[in-house]
Amino acid sequence: MTDPQEPYDSGRLAHIVALTRSVVPPMHPAGRPFVLGAAAATLVVRRLSRRLGLVGTVLTGAVAWFFREPRRVTPSRSNLAVAAADGTVSQVVLAGPPAELGLGSHEWLRISVFLSVFDVHVQRAPVSGQVTRTEYKAGKFLSADLDKASEDNERNSLLLTTPEGHEVAVVQIAGLIARRIVCRVAAGDKVRAGETYGLIRFGSRVDLYVPTDSRVLVEPGQRTIGGETVLAELPNSPLRTPTPTEG
Repeated sequence: MTDPQEPYDSGRLAHIVALTRSVVPPMHPAGRPFVLGAAAATLVVRRLSRRLGLVGTVLTGAVAWFFREPRRVTPSRSNLAVAAADGTVSQVVLAGPPAELGLGSHEWLRISVFLSVFDVHVQRAPVSGQVTRTEYKAGKFLSADLDKASEDNERNSLLLTTPEGHEVAVVQIAGLIARRIVCRVAAGDKVRAGETYGLIRFGSRVDLYVPTDSRVLVEPGQRTIGGETVLAELPNSPLRTPTPTEG
């Protein structure tokens, strides 16, 4: 005989699971080795001391939280450049793009977002389009809030071309604490705005380069949500990008 409580219990369990998923964000795959390592260490020390085991459990939870990858709702309108990371806008300036992208020396609008160790560490595509170039450059590990961090620090640069023909560059920059940049896309890949493409372990900085005739919609000190906050509105008609010899 079927237990009348069974459908109710199953429905309640499904509701609890769905509620948990909506509250607890998933974890980026790059964080799994760290979480598994922390969990294994916790099991070992717990045999020695319950107090140490409790500390290890808290630390394991903190590591899992550091590598969280929250679900985001990205604006669907074209010609918008969204934040590539959670953090705080630290600069909005005119600056030359990373030399390794081969874009010449002409200036772009650079919007810099600083990530603390408490921010989400994944990076998201600022626009939809095709990855036309990726370049990694070894460098220093200066504090990411310094101006020269954009030029001197270890970084990974992506050049994206939108369906409308705009070129947008996004740069992951390492800092004092962040010593490992992860990038999961390569030249030729297609990405959607808001899609996760990489990670900087334990925070740092992300620079977004957009055409100078874009309309910037944020200012220094403003908080950003990766994949959701609109940083700039791109021009209706893309300007022809000068060649390196012209820049």
